[in-house]
Amino acid sequence: MRIYANQTALLTLLFITVYGSGFVGAKLGLAYSEPFTFLGVRFLIAGGLLAVGALLLDAPWPKNPGWFLLVGFLLQGVFSAGVFYAMYLGMKPAVCALIIALQPLLVTVLAGPYLQEEVSIQRWLGLIIGVAGVSLVVADGLAVEGITPATLIWAVVGLLGLSLGQLVQKKHCADMHLISGGALQVLGTVPLMFLLAMTFETMQIEWHLDLVISIFWMAIGVSLGAVTLLYILISRSSASQVASVFYGIPVAAALIAWPLFNQVPTMIDWVGFAIVVIGIGVANANKSGIKLLKAARSG
Repeated sequence: MRIYANQTALLTLLFITVYGSGFVGAKLGLAYSEPFTFLGVRFLIAGGLLAVGALLLDAPWPKNPGWFLLVGFLLQGVFSAGVFYAMYLGMKPAVCALIIALQPLLVTVLAGPYLQEEVSIQRWLGLIIGVAGVSLVVADGLAVEGITPATLIWAVVGLLGLSLGQLVQKKHCADMHLISGGALQVLGTVPLMFLLAMTFETMQIEWHLDLVISIFWMAIGVSLGAVTLLYILISRSSASQVASVFYGIPVAAALIAWPLFNQVPTMIDWVGFAIVVIGIGVANANKSGIKLLKAARSG
């Protein structure tokens, strides 16, 4: 049991680090490509590699692909499109991060009626502490410029895609084969990305070494590596428990951007980082806690 818990903790730390690096990779790439075009190329490469891997390993393909395609559409397509386009239209990354930081709370609220999960008061406390820490981390970067109805809509679309996709994955696809199922989910987003690119963009790409590095890291490191780790965590833990680790992603992104872009964390940032770690720890502590449903019944 201890070994299993240690493995899960290691996978969680690895997921947070790699997924957080994706925001840094996006910053490199979006200087040379419009967002939907960038995402279309990224998902095409990632999905192609997964499909080849599935064929080489003779992995079983889903007999009923509907739920798999829906998860890919939501968790990869809608989330990425919403976040990338909100920032492309001018929303500050810190503001976007704060909106996406509502994801653990939204997932936990919906996990009750959708997954019949009971959430302890302890976990709610950890989630609230976590969002307070994230808010403190991004507070220095908040600015009113760039906040428009359009950017807010795109950011909320990304939030909904990430949250709903995680819930559907947990309920309908938790036992999927990671390679063949992942290939189906990623490739299913490609038509959406290129449709959006043809609708909203010129689809012109300025090829540069930074762009190549960014695309391949986002395709291999994030779409293959981090998302696969996410699916493993979803299969092992409750939806609310997995959602809580997303608070660590802005922290990882900030720490990775420090040496690459000389974005030195302030004292407020370090305090926020510490609060986030405490929040994640409280939300995932190995204690039974007091279940909200039981408390309501006793009341």
